[in-house]
Amino acid sequence: MAVLVLPVPGLPRVQPGDDLPRLLATAIAESRVGTKPGDVLLVCQKVVSKAEGRVVDLADVEPSPFAAAWAARHDKDARVVELVLRESSRIVRMDAGHLIVETGPGWVCANAGIDESNAVRDGQVTLLPLDADLSAERIRDGLRDHLGAELGIVVTDTFGRPWREGQVEVALGVAGLEPLLDLRGTRDLNGHELRVTVIGVADELAAAAGLVMGKAEGIAAVLVRGWQAPPPPANADPDRPRGGRALVRRRETDLFR
Repeated sequence: MAVLVLPVPGLPRVQPGDDLPRLLATAIAESRVGTKPGDVLLVCQKVVSKAEGRVVDLADVEPSPFAAAWAARHDKDARVVELVLRESSRIVRMDAGHLIVETGPGWVCANAGIDESNAVRDGQVTLLPLDADLSAERIRDGLRDHLGAELGIVVTDTFGRPWREGQVEVALGVAGLEPLLDLRGTRDLNGHELRVTVIGVADELAAAAGLVMGKAEGIAAVLVRGWQAPPPPANADPDRPRGGRALVRRRETDLFR
């Protein structure tokens, strides 16, 4: 099986309120990448956040005394620290100038995913989407209307990883495909039954897209072609979240919480 990772150039700098599905559809059409059955479109979180108005002017942020004191100790911008605390449901680690938190959807990440790079304009930061799965569904619906194509959609972001150096793209929002490939009950090459193997395919797709999503190249969307999306699991837990939230480890199986 050959898998193609196709950058989609031509997406303009997205502004709050822009019709992102229309912009994506135009970029796909004008780049002549086209679409084929089974394609998965991966979209950088930042353009999603911008289109949804998840941008904040730092000049409008009044830091709390706690945020101001911590920022002063670690030479940080108190306004950014304040926003991180507002966006967090739990502080995981606050040490040596690092602020690792859990956000509302359950993502554990540095600085609540708040980013100062490539903002709409100087003095602004972007926040994570409020509901990245809903964002992915909206993009999927819009592209269906504009292109007549049924695409899988993954909204990606750059995350660090415990015990591993370097950052990789991961899936935040997922629509139109199963984010996990459950291999439990299947057999390996030696005939041994797999009992615990569940592959985070949405994260693998996001990491592949990251190879052509540069920070300075302006590539915010990537099509992955030739990969066979897994079907919904036959033994799916009806109580388990769907979409990107299915990738968040549940509290009862989280050994590090």
